[in-house]
Amino acid sequence: MDLPFDGAISTFYETEAPEAIRKAIARAEKSDVLDTCFPYSERMDRKPYEKAFDKLQIELVKLQHWVRESGARVAVVFEGRDAAGKGGTITRLTQNLNPRGARVVALPKPSDQEATQWYFQRYIAHLPAAGEIVLFDRSWYNRGVVEPVFGFCTPAQRAHFFAQVPDFERMLVQEGIHLVKFWLNVGRAEQLRRFLDRERDPLKQWKLSWIDVEGLKHWDAYSAAIAETLTMTHNVHAPWTVVRSDDKRRAHLAVMRHLLAGLDYARKDVRAVDAADPAITGGPEIWSS
Repeated sequence: MDLPFDGAISTFYETEAPEAIRKAIARAEKSDVLDTCFPYSERMDRKPYEKAFDKLQIELVKLQHWVRESGARVAVVFEGRDAAGKGGTITRLTQNLNPRGARVVALPKPSDQEATQWYFQRYIAHLPAAGEIVLFDRSWYNRGVVEPVFGFCTPAQRAHFFAQVPDFERMLVQEGIHLVKFWLNVGRAEQLRRFLDRERDPLKQWKLSWIDVEGLKHWDAYSAAIAETLTMTHNVHAPWTVVRSDDKRRAHLAVMRHLLAGLDYARKDVRAVDAADPAITGGPEIWSS
């Protein structure tokens, strides 16, 4: 079977990945969590996950009904390292929602025309109207992390972004948009394991890009950019919620619970929503490289 990018991910694993990372992946069972700093050594069992998941799906349907009936506007930003689980989490959030009122926005790189516009301009067109939930699979925070790591923006452009983004988000909130920002954090070994799985799976190879392959070599640069971005853009009107996503099941539940808990929708079942697991959910203080 031909591997994407001529097997560059496998080559990185075999020749460039730190020895501790290679050993962790080689000896791990499928259900093992690789990051020793993660508070659980194994992923959540399927039965308790599905029991909680089903209840939360009902609450999400209630939430969408309230959004539609009340005219509320909800924007949810998903950021994180590549393979942190953004797309999968969004899929589980939306799988029982009416797509007419729940949109996923995953923008490609800016066109030549967009590159000359105000940086936030192309995102504004995708903000929610009354009765809509919009989920951003990556967002304006590309300028905080991905662009500087790969030299797609200048230091001055990035500094300008940090100067403007708090006011931009404050205006969204003052306009009445419910803005929720998630940062999904995944450990280095788990990220590489997921990339290797994608490389070998014909149904998942489409998820890989040149950025993913090259990004494996820039872990430390990403870490520095992430730490600065979280510090510069975490504030009272638009805080970050960090979810440690080495275990996808726990991460799915944590995101759903936090989103539901933060909105006062009709007929909420507080027992079903419960509180997000504080061991893997919190502010930037729980983020780690």
